[in-house]
Amino acid sequence: MEPITFTPGTLAVLVGPSASGKTTFARQYPPTWSLCLDTLRGQIADNEADQSATFTALRIQHALLEARLARGLTTLIADTNLAPHIRGGLLAAARFWGRPAHAVLFGLPLAECEKRNANRTRQVPTEILRQQYAHTPTAAELAAEGFDHVHHA
Repeated sequence: MEPITFTPGTLAVLVGPSASGKTTFARQYPPTWSLCLDTLRGQIADNEADQSATFTALRIQHALLEARLARGLTTLIADTNLAPHIRGGLLAAARFWGRPAHAVLFGLPLAECEKRNANRTRQVPTEILRQQYAHTPTAAELAAEGFDHVHHA
């Protein structure tokens, strides 16, 4: 995947199911740009998969996002971001701070996501991965939500 050049201060929301390449994509950028719930859960609970740490991780992620947007720093939200209300909240934060908001849509075929997932140390259950895939929005849906630009990864 080629890196995308973002205007400084852009909020880039990565959108796609587990194992679709979001983390690999985010590694192309400075590590300070990326906010990821898995990482925060790991910092809170020593286990990235510990869902009981999600509420606290979300609060920390929100505080970090607000601080970065206030400073005009480019920020990647490297979660699945599959729920419209999650994306809506992220868009609202970008709008509040007057920052551009881009979606980066990861459109790998389900079979490829399942293959990648099978080769991971920490696997997502197949039924969950398939549900995530089914809830992946289209580029047109993301544009209709209000993203300034939708990139395909």
